[in-house]
Amino acid sequence: MFISPELLTKALAPFAITLSAEQIAQLDAYARMLVDYNEKVNLTAITDPDEIVVKHFADSLALLHFCCFLEKALVADIGTGAGFPGVVLMIARPDLKLNLFDSTKKKLLFIDSVIAGLSLNGQTVHLRAEEAGHDRRFREAFSVVTARAVAELRVLSEFCVPLVKPGGLFIAMKGDLADEELQAGKGALKTLGARIDGIESYNLPSADKRTLILSKKISQTSTKYPRAFSQISKKPL
Repeated sequence: MFISPELLTKALAPFAITLSAEQIAQLDAYARMLVDYNEKVNLTAITDPDEIVVKHFADSLALLHFCCFLEKALVADIGTGAGFPGVVLMIARPDLKLNLFDSTKKKLLFIDSVIAGLSLNGQTVHLRAEEAGHDRRFREAFSVVTARAVAELRVLSEFCVPLVKPGGLFIAMKGDLADEELQAGKGALKTLGARIDGIESYNLPSADKRTLILSKKISQTSTKYPRAFSQISKKPL
């Protein structure tokens, strides 16, 4: 195999997550496709098989330990890039209905090839998050919205919270700056109709500390949000 099943099992052990042989084989194929495609299109700086296992796969799967994804939940992954955590969630939880959003078509074409090649249940959406937030198909439609390494929390919240239905969950996957972003981002979350519901931190083998900021949508988001990208980036909430 391209990846090490033993390393994957070890990395997932703290999260009490086990995968079937078929799922491990799917992750292995995904990793191979990622590295091959990365030679043509820049998808990720991480191409070592062991680093893919730890920093991409285990990090994505940690969501299933800390967060409750209801059966057949409608999930959006914003700024999915090479498919993290979205494609990994498709493999581990084929019942989920994944919509993977990104503004870069080349990245989504790669994910489309993965979905087709591995017969996964999900779809890509070529749309900027701030545009999706005003689209009837997507606004306040999702039970869970995830985002990993996209933007700082104030900006990310305005991208993501308008897509979460009331009662749903926004999960921001963060690294070392989580504490700083959290303090600055609480006001933005409140303005958008959400509140912090939990903070979960964990360490991956030979990797930096990771933090999940879980925010629950408690009321509808004002229709004036999300604003245009230039406003969001220049004047974060």
